[in-house]
Amino acid sequence: MVAPGFCFLVVVLAGAQAVQPDDGDWREGFRQLQQMMISFAEDMSTLKMEMEDMRKTMATADVGFAGNDVEDAPRNKRQISCEDGHVGLTEQIETSACTLGLPGPSGRDGRDGAPGRDGAAGRDGQPGPQGPIGPKGDIGPEGPPGEKGDTGADGDGGGSVYIRWGRTTCPNDTETSLIYDGIAGGTLNSHGGGGANYVCLPKDPEWGVFTNGNQGFAYMQGAEYRVGANIPFGTSLSGHDVPCAVCHVASRGSKLMIPARHSCPSGWNREYKGYLMTERHTHNRSEFVCMDREPETRPGGHENKGGALLYPVQANCGSLPCPNYVQGRELTCVVCTK
Repeated sequence: MVAPGFCFLVVVLAGAQAVQPDDGDWREGFRQLQQMMISFAEDMSTLKMEMEDMRKTMATADVGFAGNDVEDAPRNKRQISCEDGHVGLTEQIETSACTLGLPGPSGRDGRDGAPGRDGAAGRDGQPGPQGPIGPKGDIGPEGPPGEKGDTGADGDGGGSVYIRWGRTTCPNDTETSLIYDGIAGGTLNSHGGGGANYVCLPKDPEWGVFTNGNQGFAYMQGAEYRVGANIPFGTSLSGHDVPCAVCHVASRGSKLMIPARHSCPSGWNREYKGYLMTERHTHNRSEFVCMDREPETRPGGHENKGGALLYPVQANCGSLPCPNYVQGRELTCVVCTK
């Protein structure tokens, strides 16, 4: 675009060449023309600087709009009053048609908004695989004892079993029952081997695998009384075979044989009383048994055939304190249950 001042300058110069004044007028006119050209050059320089500033300002405005979606901005023609007094008309977007200034500094951050509502609970996930068993922990301290429970129903005590030596029946006043009656037996008095206890053998044995005839093994003998006349039972029993009875007490679970007594401790029930008997002191050892004070004998067993023998037991002072024990007296005994 050619500036109007430039066209005017060309016309003036053309007129100056067409008119040939005298020398003095020409010189004055040429001087004035030089002043006009200098003034024009200064105006053109100022105009160029203003055009450059306007170009930079428009470039800055274009950068400010680059991040916006201009396709979505509303398009309305409207007049915009600018600071220099002219009115701009735009139909691009709702932005100013005036020259835009440089962006100002950023404003302060706004206040935090109110917390949003909790979202809906998600669905439960699927259970994962079971992990490995961890190490065993230390045993914790013992806790305080719990409350005492209710007392249970009375039991029957489990019952107890004992042998009544010298009799074929059980006492009938102690809630006992006979399991079986039999024959007292033990090891031959002269044998150093064999059993050391007396047993109550049943009268009807049952056999398994056997070989007839002795093979030099252990032997079971029948037991015989060995007592003096009227000592201690009031009748001579020597040489007679000894019977026995195995008794069961259903209501009392404990059994006790007490030597040198014929009464039971408080709270215990006496099954029977009698005299203490065992093997002779010059024979091999056996056990002490409580022979009933009213012993019976086995029918037909009155001959002295030896075997396992039962002698009364007498007190022998020394390590045994006398009194209260007395030298040579036969010792009593009692069988008690509870």
